[in-house]
Amino acid sequence: MWRTLQEFVWPRGGWSRAFLYVKHRVRRLPDSPERIARGIWAGVFTTFTPFYGLHFFVAAFIAFVMRGNVLASLMATFFGNPLTYLPIGVISLQTGHWLLGSKLDEEEKASFGGAFVDAWRDLTHNFFSLFDEEKADWTGLEQFYDDVFFPYLVGGMIPGVIAATVCFYLSTPVIRAYQKRRKGLIKAKFEALKAKAAAAKKMKADHPGE
Repeated sequence: MWRTLQEFVWPRGGWSRAFLYVKHRVRRLPDSPERIARGIWAGVFTTFTPFYGLHFFVAAFIAFVMRGNVLASLMATFFGNPLTYLPIGVISLQTGHWLLGSKLDEEEKASFGGAFVDAWRDLTHNFFSLFDEEKADWTGLEQFYDDVFFPYLVGGMIPGVIAATVCFYLSTPVIRAYQKRRKGLIKAKFEALKAKAAAAKKMKADHPGE
């Protein structure tokens, strides 16, 4: 369990190796560059939403609606990771509070990660209170919604759309060029095998007794 948690924060080989692996897998997806790029758009945009723990489902749904590649959207959620979640969250929160005319104080900024942990704990407690004698308390969740979740949801739209659109336009020509090059290599290998088989057939015809 500890090793799994450790590799989530810092994967084996480092984040650069993990990023290269994801990039390689995305480029090899059997789909059109446009559909793959739309999937990437969905995945990157999802990382700017406050639905932690549900990003895979949100990304897949957005990709499905956009007619993008769902698998590409799941891989693109890698854009949000332990190294980027904090700056993404702070930017989204600041933008949301600015749009709503409210204020993000330093205490909220410092306890950003803890706010989501506390919210999940309160939500779990209230859920199990349906089956035992514990009393549900929604005060903390209401404050979390007003101070963190809703501003994050609103504020993440603008940077999310910008980041996702940039990734879309950058990835489309790269994927197209990679697929074209890969098709050329596959065709060249096929032609080489075809020529080798023809040469072997000709040699067998010229020397039937051998």
